[in-house]
Amino acid sequence: MNCGHCVMAVKKELSKIDNLTVNNVEIGKADVTYDESLVTDEIIYSAIDEAGFKVIQK
Repeated sequence: MNCGHCVMAVKKELSKIDNLTVNNVEIGKADVTYDESLVTDEIIYSAIDEAGFKVIQK
């Protein structure tokens, strides 16, 4: 991610996930809070992928 548009794209996709709160998204980093019994890492990674990016550090 290297621009504001990229940050907004990731934030938009993450915001679509039920039971997940987006606390902050910056270039190269997203801070979220979620219910681990309802949201899996794979769901989060898929949303980031949908925005056109890949998770590089889990």
